[in-house]
Amino acid sequence: MSSYLIKNALIVNNGKSFVGNLLTENSIITKISAKEIPAPEICEVIDASGLILIPGVIDDQVHFREPGLTHKGNIFSESRAAAAGGVTSYMEMPNTIPQAVNTEEFTKKFEIAANSSLVNYSFYFGATNDNISEIKKIDPSFTCGLKVFMGSSTGNMLVDNRKSLEAIFAESPVLIATHCEDETTIKRNTEIFREKYGENLPFKYHPEIRSTEACFLSSSLAVELANKFNSRLHILHISTAKELELFRNDIPATEKKITAEVCVHHLWFNEDSYNTKGSLIKWNPAVKKETDRKALFEAVLSGKLDVIATDHAPHTLEEKQNSYFKAPSGGPMVQHSLVSMLEFSKQGLITIEKIVEKMCHTPADIFHIDKRGYLTEGNYADMVLINPNASWHVEKKNILYKCGWSPLDGQEFSHSIEKTFVNGVVVFNNGLVIESKKAMALQFNH
Repeated sequence: MSSYLIKNALIVNNGKSFVGNLLTENSIITKISAKEIPAPEICEVIDASGLILIPGVIDDQVHFREPGLTHKGNIFSESRAAAAGGVTSYMEMPNTIPQAVNTEEFTKKFEIAANSSLVNYSFYFGATNDNISEIKKIDPSFTCGLKVFMGSSTGNMLVDNRKSLEAIFAESPVLIATHCEDETTIKRNTEIFREKYGENLPFKYHPEIRSTEACFLSSSLAVELANKFNSRLHILHISTAKELELFRNDIPATEKKITAEVCVHHLWFNEDSYNTKGSLIKWNPAVKKETDRKALFEAVLSGKLDVIATDHAPHTLEEKQNSYFKAPSGGPMVQHSLVSMLEFSKQGLITIEKIVEKMCHTPADIFHIDKRGYLTEGNYADMVLINPNASWHVEKKNILYKCGWSPLDGQEFSHSIEKTFVNGVVVFNNGLVIESKKAMALQFNH
């Protein structure tokens, strides 16, 4: 097994930064110190002077499209992109074909990942209006959560029956993760805008159709149900300032029963971006106003929003270049999420310590992931070495998504990912993916 001694790195962990050294042996972090660490007899020594060492990013929301939608992406291709982006663990969604809404199909996804994923993995079990008997069978030690689409999105797993929702919130043995957009409101808005503009509706009206009202109605219902049944609720991809009133920042995330996630694209883009990006930034929920973007950013800093993730959801460029009603929602982000947030840190808008908290520590904390998310002796050696002074541009030749495009095409970043370690093994090194099969299924201490 590999052993590494990383020397002279700026180690960022648990709200603190210090120049120090870290030793890994047999997939585990065995020693961290500001003082010199003796190198074992068989060990690769890395001089990380001038580099930043952080825990591997844990992305709690991705769509890697396998099985059934592999022309868009698959577990192998998208985990390669994740490794290049410093993402060492992901939690993948159930709206594949077939849908992971029963034990048999759910188990198959783990089998695929065991053979092809380059980074650590877990999968959400999918809820429907009538699969409560399957939900009760979930094994909490290997299942990150139960995904409930309280608004239809790609894959159409809408759970819209109040009785079914109450059963789910009452009976789920794991954290409930929700996509919250009110379907009735969206349908009404769609009819209004289709009548006015026809099929050639400009993409800038996407946030008017999938509106603040649609988001708040659904999110507030999820919070109501969670409070009624004392459920563990995590609301995904919050996109509006209005929804922030549903969340607390007076207690740590570890003490909350209701937590919330924001995605990088809702922090990066705003309504003006539709003028240049069009369908490429059509997401559900929609990118909304600049006032929403600023409020979301402030909520990250204040603690109302607990996790920063991607909702990585690739489609082919051909699919995305359709007219409004035919272009699917979603885009690829997992390779560029960390460097995007680090760009904000360079601008002085957020500290690297806060980025690590929201992208590494808190996902591990609220999902109760075993031995990950922190640079701690005894934890798995999931780590990222970052060069803070190596600017580069996103361009076709360095995009690793199977779909081959990025909504950030042409963007210059000031930080680059030098090395990504998964379970103590280098899977990305200075621009090259190393196709090691040392990834593991995440385990949970519920």
